[in-house]
Amino acid sequence: MNNTDKDFVVQFGTRVRDLRKKHGFTQLDLSVKTDIPRTQIGRIERGEVNTTITTSKVIASALELPVKDLFDLL
Repeated sequence: MNNTDKDFVVQFGTRVRDLRKKHGFTQLDLSVKTDIPRTQIGRIERGEVNTTITTSKVIASALELPVKDLFDLL
């Protein structure tokens, strides 16, 4: 992954974390709502993994947001 892509993945993870906290969820809460392991939620939020679009959709659904809101990084 080049630096530009890595920066995007980190920004996406930060956005997921910010939205999760805004909704008052812990990583465990989001894990339970999405059936995604808590450790994977942490890796996504830290920008350690380039998550799939399907996983993004599941996270957005759990946060009761349109998936496009996860990508509002500006």
